Amino acid sequence: MVAMTTTTAPARSSLLRLALRLDAVVTAANGAAYLLAAPLLADLLGLPAGWLRGVGAFLLLFGAGVWAVAARPAPSAVVPVVAANALWATGSLAVAAAGTGGPTTVGTVWIVLQGVVVAGFAALQVAGLRRA
Repeated sequence: MVAMTTTTAPARSSLLRLALRLDAVVTAANGAAYLLAAPLLADLLGLPAGWLRGVGAFLLLFGAGVWAVAARPAPSAVVPVVAANALWATGSLAVAAAGTGGPTTVGTVWIVLQGVVVAGFAALQVAGLRRA
C-alpha cells in the first residue's frame, strides 16, 4: 500500500513567496536604476537627481528586506511589507496629483504606473497571506 501525503502547505505559500520575491527584485532593480542613472532620469522624469538617489537607496534596502522576508514569509513579517506597499502606492498617487517635485508628463505617468505596480504587489501579497 502506498501512503498518500499532501503538500498543500508549500503550494499555498508559493504565491506569497513569489509575490514577495517579485516585489523584492523589481524594487531593487528600480532602486539601482535610480542610483546609477539619476542624472538621465532626472531630465526624463523632471525630478531632482538627489531625490532619485535617495529614493534609489531606500528602494535597494527595502528590496533586500523584502527578499529576506520571502525566505521565511511569516504573517508578522509580511503584514508590514503589505502596509508599506499600500502606503507607497497611495503616496505615489498623491505625489503625482500634487505635482510634487515638478515632474514632466512622463514623470507623472511613471509615478502613477509605479504606484499601480506596487499596489499590485500588495494585492498579491494579501492573496498569498489568505492562501497560506
